Amino acid sequence: MRDICIVGGGVAGLAASIFTARAGLDTIVVDGGESILARNASLENYPGFPDGVDARRYLRLVHEQAQGAGVEVELGRVSSVERIEETNPESGFVLETDGGDPLEVRRVIAASWSDSEYLVPLDVGRIQRGSKHYVNVDEDGRTAVEGVYAAGRLAGEPHQTIVAAGHGAKVGLTAIHDSDVNFYHDWVVPEGYFTGRDRDVPPGCEEIDDEERLERDVAARETILEAFAEPLAEKPTMHPSVDRE
Repeated sequence: MRDICIVGGGVAGLAASIFTARAGLDTIVVDGGESILARNASLENYPGFPDGVDARRYLRLVHEQAQGAGVEVELGRVSSVERIEETNPESGFVLETDGGDPLEVRRVIAASWSDSEYLVPLDVGRIQRGSKHYVNVDEDGRTAVEGVYAAGRLAGEPHQTIVAAGHGAKVGLTAIHDSDVNFYHDWVVPEGYFTGRDRDVPPGCEEIDDEERLERDVAARETILEAFAEPLAEKPTMHPSVDRE
């Protein structure tokens, strides 16, 4: 049984997965297809990119970061989620998918803005507004069903990439907390930051010396330089309702 299944491979789901995987939780993301972010011609409001960034390139980098953290990504759609034992909240969940074997997991994070029908068997509190459905959550992303969370636009958050990423990370931290994982922060700090004060390095943190810091800086710059070396050939995906003829 896996620790976490995240349904949705957009920025909210991937952000959550990076946190849960780095905390040591066995994490799988079921990606149902192209993120709505791929319709964005230029991502303009994301801090750190003064002149904007190609949204598809950004999404690729987030995918790489998640997989580098140990996240498994499986392409497919989840058709239903049910508790393994209806009367036992600790039993976990089974997820049926359209392209693979059923998944048994302890916790589920729903981050699939375009489709949440799979949640109907759980009665998590889906709310219909016009043609869209949202999931009612508390301030930390928990739904009415213990062990099930919702992140990003599906949880009613504003339709902005930076907000989706931040909320996904927050919900990931909530799942970590509920999993009773010994975890403090995902900080990487200079050597002596904790030990120099006669403190143990907290769980999830790491102290590195200057040599390691410089090595990581070189690797980080090489990754970014390679990612941005050439423009992407693909064009943004047009909204499906637009007549292309």
